[in-house]
Amino acid sequence: MFGSLFEEEEEGFSLAPSGGRVVKGEGEPPPPRGRVNLSGIKNQGGTCYLNSLLQTLLFTPEFREELFSLGPKELGCLEDKDKPEAKVRVIPLELQRLFARLLLVDQQSASTADLTDSFGWNNSEESRQHDVQELNRILFSALEHSLVDTSGSGFIQHLYHGTTVNSILCKECGNISQRQEDFLDLTVCVRGVCGLEGALWDMFVEEEMFEGSNLYRCGQCDQLVTAAKSAKLRKLPPFLTVSLLRFNFDFARCERYKETGRYTFPLTINLRPFCEQTEDEDSEYSYELFSVIIHKGGCYGGHYHVYIKDMDHLGLWEPPEEDSKPKVQKKKEVRVYPEPEKDDPLSVLSSIIAQEESRSVLLDQLGQRLMDKIGSSWSKKYRKFHGPIGKFLQNHSDVFVLVNNGTRVALKANPPSPVTQPSSPAHPTPGSSSTPDPVHNNTANPQPEPGLETAAEPQGSHWFDLNDSTVTSIHERDVEKMYQGKESAYMLFYRKTLLHRPSGALRNPGYKVPPHLLEMAEEENRRLQQRREEFEASNNSVELRLHLAPRYRLENGTLKPISIEQKEATNLNFDFRRTVGDLRMIIYQMQDLWEGDMALTVAKCLPAGLHLYNTLTDDEVSLYSAGILTGTDLFVWNGREVCGATVQIGAEWEPLLLTVVRPYLGEEGEGGDEEGGGEGEEGGSGLSKESRGFAGRVTLGEVREALGEPQESLLCQEKRGGEGGGEGGGASGWRVFPPGDMQRTLKELALKDGDALLVLEPQTQDSSVFSVSGDMVTVTTPSDCRWLQVEYRPERRRRRGGGGEGEEEEERMRAKVPASGNMLLCEVKQRAIAELQLQEQLAGVACCLRQVDRTGKLLPPVCEELSVRDAGVRLMTSLSLCPGTAPKDTQLFLYFSVGTAPSSGLEGEIIVEQSSTVKQCLKTMLESARLEGNGWHLRRLDWCEEVGEALMDEEASLSELKMSHGDALVITEGRLPPKGFLKLSVWLYVEPRAYPVVSMETEVSGTAEGSTEGQRLEVMTAVGGAMVELRTVGQVEISEEATLEELKTQVLTLPALQYVCVPTPAFLRVWQLEGQRLRRILRGQQHTLRKLKLCSGVEFCVQQLLREEDLGPKEVLLRVQMGVPGERGYYPPEDLVWDASRDPSPRSLRSALASTYGLSPDSLLLAKHQPHTHTWETFSNWSQQVSKRKKKKKAESLLGAPFHLTDGDIVGVKNLLIDNNRDFSTQQDEQRLREEKEQRRKGGQGAGAEVETNQGVGPEKKMGPIKARKPEVALSINVGVFR
Repeated sequence: MFGSLFEEEEEGFSLAPSGGRVVKGEGEPPPPRGRVNLSGIKNQGGTCYLNSLLQTLLFTPEFREELFSLGPKELGCLEDKDKPEAKVRVIPLELQRLFARLLLVDQQSASTADLTDSFGWNNSEESRQHDVQELNRILFSALEHSLVDTSGSGFIQHLYHGTTVNSILCKECGNISQRQEDFLDLTVCVRGVCGLEGALWDMFVEEEMFEGSNLYRCGQCDQLVTAAKSAKLRKLPPFLTVSLLRFNFDFARCERYKETGRYTFPLTINLRPFCEQTEDEDSEYSYELFSVIIHKGGCYGGHYHVYIKDMDHLGLWEPPEEDSKPKVQKKKEVRVYPEPEKDDPLSVLSSIIAQEESRSVLLDQLGQRLMDKIGSSWSKKYRKFHGPIGKFLQNHSDVFVLVNNGTRVALKANPPSPVTQPSSPAHPTPGSSSTPDPVHNNTANPQPEPGLETAAEPQGSHWFDLNDSTVTSIHERDVEKMYQGKESAYMLFYRKTLLHRPSGALRNPGYKVPPHLLEMAEEENRRLQQRREEFEASNNSVELRLHLAPRYRLENGTLKPISIEQKEATNLNFDFRRTVGDLRMIIYQMQDLWEGDMALTVAKCLPAGLHLYNTLTDDEVSLYSAGILTGTDLFVWNGREVCGATVQIGAEWEPLLLTVVRPYLGEEGEGGDEEGGGEGEEGGSGLSKESRGFAGRVTLGEVREALGEPQESLLCQEKRGGEGGGEGGGASGWRVFPPGDMQRTLKELALKDGDALLVLEPQTQDSSVFSVSGDMVTVTTPSDCRWLQVEYRPERRRRRGGGGEGEEEEERMRAKVPASGNMLLCEVKQRAIAELQLQEQLAGVACCLRQVDRTGKLLPPVCEELSVRDAGVRLMTSLSLCPGTAPKDTQLFLYFSVGTAPSSGLEGEIIVEQSSTVKQCLKTMLESARLEGNGWHLRRLDWCEEVGEALMDEEASLSELKMSHGDALVITEGRLPPKGFLKLSVWLYVEPRAYPVVSMETEVSGTAEGSTEGQRLEVMTAVGGAMVELRTVGQVEISEEATLEELKTQVLTLPALQYVCVPTPAFLRVWQLEGQRLRRILRGQQHTLRKLKLCSGVEFCVQQLLREEDLGPKEVLLRVQMGVPGERGYYPPEDLVWDASRDPSPRSLRSALASTYGLSPDSLLLAKHQPHTHTWETFSNWSQQVSKRKKKKKAESLLGAPFHLTDGDIVGVKNLLIDNNRDFSTQQDEQRLREEKEQRRKGGQGAGAEVETNQGVGPEKKMGPIKARKPEVALSINVGVFR
């Protein structure tokens, strides 16, 4: 019916990963039911509409019991559904099982996967949203077809079937023509009607006259006559389902929209005025509301949940927390002022309406009355801060009410008297309602009526909000809040008040449940309990790595395994709630031959070897209290020595892994890894490398003795940051350690893992390779290193093997071309072609030279009109000779892709002039990609390889946009947003979880190769020592003149933010993102997006707060961490809002922190954490600098250089009264530094490996297929044939 009405307009957006169903980890059991003792239903990605309808059917006891009354003899068994001859009615069987699980299985939520599989739905169907009214009809039809020839074939008709009769009365002869229609649900109009009773009045009481030019042909008179058409309810069903037509189509704008105006519906309703037969008692026409399906969002996307009255009292109802709304009370009090304030539109409009005799004003005349009152229009006076006048009236529905079909506005305290409307209560008007008087509406008056909020509350206390997996208690009066707005009622379910429940059904979830389903539920509860016990045991266990002393030897202060073949560590799973003494006893039992004392020492595997830190001495403390976590290494020894050698423990004795470099002249035999020569004329002179580990507290002299070098030998350290010795000489500089450094330790010399140590013996110091000048040693490789290597890989060709089968043969041809920095690259290419003898093969074929990065990816072609030096090509590197045209000096080489970020297999390449405009560049790319149409635009690719902002100015040249060689652009479907509108990506800031590492590392999950369609992107970012999860929730399109408050309001309407409930937008904090990192907080509720300098493509995330926040321009939000005395760690971080408007100096921040912690400012030492370098920068104590110009002492500002404090920065605090350690760094910081250095070292080795070029990458590469837009698919349920 509606197809994909609620499918998101943005392609690729989904609330769930591409797999469709959202399930927990395989090993984690589902949590038990909550306090209300009701089970929810899991959302499979877009099945909230299905969940809401299923919960309504479950809490319709008569429907549930009719379904349970059908046994296996009529429905069959699910175990036989795959047998071809068996007739198994799968849908009712799966529905029975689901209802039994919801009633009896102790889990927070049940899955509908088996039920949707029986519908014939695939994963894409489960992640696509549909209309719940359409599902209601289709599901009933599927059940009726599934229950053919069973005792339950008519129970849908029995419960929900009703009839209406349409009558046409001829005014001439009095003949009545009637036609009867059946219904399972009533569809009522919302537009232009104030409530349900008004809509029923229009449908079944008001008559439609055929007169004038619209006459009726009477069958008895056989002529056109005046007639009256009317309709009545002939047969009332036990259960009345009402569908509200909230979604309409605007033919003027050709777009869908949702009716969000006020639409009331009573909790109890009497249908006697709308029925054909009215002789029965009132109880036959009386219905009570028991379910309201609610839609939150717009016409292109949203979320469903349901309010349900628990008729059988199956749940445990608890009074929910009351919402306090002081602002509503204040606004209401303004109306009593005799002279309204002109700055308060609420009091002005109230006084205008109150002065009218009818106590109401025509809606289209309200603006003129306002101008007469204050001398200014609404747009000039109030629109900037309060929005359009219609929106203002809707937001203050507690004060104003629309009457007369929405044509007049009145005050709720003084509703107008319906002059032209009948006053009989038995014939309600379209504007009337059976709800209480609006003056006593709970929205305007939060005080409940006496007896409504008692603990027992027998009437109206059993209402629950079932929102997918979440079930919460609500008050009966909360139903009235669903009259209007983005979140409003969409389907109503009434039941006859005559339908009483038996006493045996109350608080009895197993009432009339078949025995086989009771057994199934009991078995599932047993399995769940067993899984929870096993999970509890496994969740409290840690995996330890035991290192036994007999397997290790001590070498240069580090522990290394004796045998490489022997297993170094033994894994042991142990409950961390047990004590250290229990662990020691377990290890004693494992080692039968162990003699003497046993010490357990925490160890760590470092690059140099195993090192010991602290010994566990207290046997009574638990492993958890001792800080033993999963993956901890424990060294088992006697506590004194290993293989007769004394072992030094502690962080100060941490070993370092140094690279010992020695001369290698070729005639002394083969050395280690060689560097430099091997191909020179002088024979293979170069350097050999060897990795050796040394304790951090040994002196440099002791290192020289351990290496077996005489005292005359020189020890040198490679000069950091030094350049080579020329264009292609390959020279490197080394600093000689002075004699005084021989008594200093490696830690004091600031040596780190991976540092190189050059050892020069006296006989090698006069070699031509090494030249000593003062305290510097220059190592020069042979002079023939002034070359460029050009590699050519021809296309793969087939060759015949011995068996006659074709095999692929790949050849690589290389040539080393002598070159200098002044040589033109075109000359290098010509020499390489001649050297490789490719003149004939490449005759008439365009080819170019391209550099290759460490990963083997081809870089953009170099301009052959430039020299080697001007093109930025380094000597002694490799170039690849590839097919394609080299760009000229005035041209640009660009990558492009369609729809997504460029990746292997989806990339295109073009060469365009720098003076080309964006439009010309787009046209060239579309021609290359073989795309047609003008509905495309270009977007940049940001530094983290993600699609960024659009190129808005299509007439700007590429040079004006500062495009350079190798830049990547993305061809995106759709026209550019209108000028003045921004398209912003929205993320959700999920509360942090405990994480010990103080870092700002970013981990992207949810995508394996780019952001594929239908996946949810999650970013794990460490902020202040806590892991923060950022989830993408969609995009918003908003005017750049909108305020920050309006942006927050619009963000809250996104479907993915359905659970984010805040009283006002001030409870949201908005962060601007830069590369998935929190960059700054957007300030100023009334500042426009233009003033905040937001542009299209900007990403931001919203964070829910517990209190209102309105940061000033100079207020900085800092993450403050107090150091743990005596340890290299910190307590959990806390947020501190520091006002730096008057004094941004360290003194001001120190005073603010002293006030927060109740300490003296002089006792605090502060430092800022640098997440990129894993270091801490200490704030100077009361330092001041002298301004040369004014000769005044100027206080140091933390907002400027060198600290640049911004939102989200981490500030460490040390209390010097109890902590003498002024070092802010942690072990995690040092570990990160070592890991990064190791990665850089490994990356450097990988760069020297052989590089493979990408075959077939060139301008002529064909693009992949373009992603088509999703077609609208109608909802359907597949049912077998059972007749």
